[in-house]
Amino acid sequence: MLANKTSPLPGGAVCFVTLGCKVNQTESEAMAQLFREAKYQVVSSSEEADVVVVNTCTVTNTGDSKSRQVIRRMIKAHPESVVVVMGCYAQTAPGEILGIDGVDLVIGTQDRAKILEWIDRVKAEKAPQNAVRGIWDAEEFEELPQLSEEHRTRAMLKIQEGCNQFCTYCIIPYARGPLRSRLPENAIAEARRLVEEGYPEVVLTGIHTGYYGQDLKADWNLARLVGELEKIPGLRRLRLSSIEPMEYTDELIEKIALSDKVCPHVHIPLQSGSDRILSRMNRPYDLKAYKGLLEKLRQRIPDLAVTTDIIVGFPGETDEDHASTIEFAKSCDFSGIHVFPYSKRKGTPAADYPDQVLKKLKDQRVKELLDVARASQVRFCRQFIGKSVEVLVEKVDLKGSAIGHTPHYIQVEIPANKDARQWATGEFVTVVLEEHHISLA
Repeated sequence: MLANKTSPLPGGAVCFVTLGCKVNQTESEAMAQLFREAKYQVVSSSEEADVVVVNTCTVTNTGDSKSRQVIRRMIKAHPESVVVVMGCYAQTAPGEILGIDGVDLVIGTQDRAKILEWIDRVKAEKAPQNAVRGIWDAEEFEELPQLSEEHRTRAMLKIQEGCNQFCTYCIIPYARGPLRSRLPENAIAEARRLVEEGYPEVVLTGIHTGYYGQDLKADWNLARLVGELEKIPGLRRLRLSSIEPMEYTDELIEKIALSDKVCPHVHIPLQSGSDRILSRMNRPYDLKAYKGLLEKLRQRIPDLAVTTDIIVGFPGETDEDHASTIEFAKSCDFSGIHVFPYSKRKGTPAADYPDQVLKKLKDQRVKELLDVARASQVRFCRQFIGKSVEVLVEKVDLKGSAIGHTPHYIQVEIPANKDARQWATGEFVTVVLEEHHISLA
């Protein structure tokens, strides 16, 4: 198998296929930079490549299945390439992946900076290699190359890794390991460089972003890091990614409220609008605490956009639990709801619960909650009709129309400019919002 594959020499080509979350996207971009520094050309997955890297997801069994499909498809499309599989699925099931004929290297969610050394070993030994080691050995945040050539107006800045929560439906702690925070000086240095390279918006991301600094010896937390990042000259927007309800401190809320750079948009996972189901999920809050947090946030930031995640059809969810979720979601005035049907994940407690919800019933409940989500989104967006909003242009189509987001993360479509100058990605455009500008999910 391996002997027939092209040797990945410096100056060769590498392609990436990334599945899953924004953290995976960020890590793939960092890995691409590592290959660039080794004189590789980063190409698309449809082009010839000496090395193919598949960055996998394992949030659900469906995620595992999709990862395997993509791996096999890339092996078939690139029979002469060295095929590397990394990421969460690789971390949790390296033996399963090595059993796929054509995989040459499996590397999980750590030691990724050594990927080129492992590729050299694959070449030398002409045999597949397993570079995965126990994730609970990880004690420090793994520094990967600083991002470059993202070709985006919004840059992702990973500041944290790992999770200690162990929700009963979630495999992520087993894939990502314990909480580890990035050293603040490294996070600040990369943010400064990204701004200097022209990125006007930086998004802080991680697995448990709100617990940033908890494992650091110095007195650091997310609020303090945000305060330091705000000082970077040229930074126009700082956006926070998903933060769990119990991670909002009074200090962080004040930092968001008083800042002219932190976007007035937060993502707070709810997961269920039933206290009974939240308890079964091992979520460390109840509905009263969640609603209390929303009230506190909105007292300080009246027009705050709040998006959330809700899992539908968790084992044991009754019609009453679902009705409670519908009513609670309506009462929260979310600006957006990501709705997920529960999917069993082997290795988690919930996968073995006996009272699984039938797919047909889950599908019906998803549809009902999506109707609530759309109505809530429309209601939130319409409060800005007739008001001036600032849009960061992210994409310009062939007709000259632009698409971008406001600080509240409302997607806006701007018609082609009537004068000779076209809109440009990365520029800020002030628009008096009208109905036709709003692009609803």
